Amino acid sequence: MSVKAIDLFAGAGGTSAGAKMSGVNIVWAANHHPVAVEYHAINHPDTIHLCQDLQQADWSLVPEHDIVFASPCCQGHSRAAGKKRKTKKADQSRSTAWAVVSCLESHRSPIAIIENVSDFLDWELYKPWASAMQTLGYALSINHVNAADLGVPQSRNRLFIVATRSKNPITLQLPKREHVAARSFIDTNMAGHEWDLVANRVEATKRRIRNGRRQFGEIFLDAAYGTARSGRSIDKPLGTVTTNNKHSLVIGDKIRPLNITELAAAQTFEPYYQWPKSKTLTKMMIGNAVPPLMAKEVTTAVLKAA
Repeated sequence: MSVKAIDLFAGAGGTSAGAKMSGVNIVWAANHHPVAVEYHAINHPDTIHLCQDLQQADWSLVPEHDIVFASPCCQGHSRAAGKKRKTKKADQSRSTAWAVVSCLESHRSPIAIIENVSDFLDWELYKPWASAMQTLGYALSINHVNAADLGVPQSRNRLFIVATRSKNPITLQLPKREHVAARSFIDTNMAGHEWDLVANRVEATKRRIRNGRRQFGEIFLDAAYGTARSGRSIDKPLGTVTTNNKHSLVIGDKIRPLNITELAAAQTFEPYYQWPKSKTLTKMMIGNAVPPLMAKEVTTAVLKAA
């Protein structure tokens, strides 16, 4: 009998794609963003779709299922948001996690897999949220996972809370794979790309690149993170892919941002996966996504342990 699942806050479909690779049938998926829902439907045509604020969802209309996948908004939790964490918009972002509780109250699903940033555990309402989950009969397994350890060519630390209707939390046995280098998906050919001169960039970028060149030679990556002071070797996994691309390839005195194909590959989306024509929307969807390979490995481990 096939395992059936629903995908809340489904976005571009990284979780759905990975879950399907592990043998799970995604029967229903929802998100509030119409373009994300449109392209999730294009890439997962056998799934029922809903475009709605999930805090207003009628859970009685959701098909029967065995697993709830959920990736509530993480921006309000992430320390990278800085002062923005103290805004009403951030409060609304964090509150999306209560939709998971509402869904489980309605369905009492056997398993729920909730993905977020590790800062989710520092949310001032995390204890009441966890208490609500436990009141519904769920034991919570807390797992901090770096996608690079699962073979994703990207360093991406994420929290996976696995809720099961069991006396004790389950223990996941996740594989520990060799790290895959960014070189595996980056096109180092000069032709076919729009390059800029490093000399045209702002001083902070030029400083990082000078430091990177001393460390890594003529070919390396630049990442415009606030904490970055140097470059990054292309023989290591890429840094975390975000909703506004911060990664660029440097070759000699030239620099270019990583393109859509490279960013999607860093997230382990298959080459045939379809994206909107808008590069801005596509980068947002890719940056928000759970890497399919990561979702596959976590789902496989949960199915083995549950």
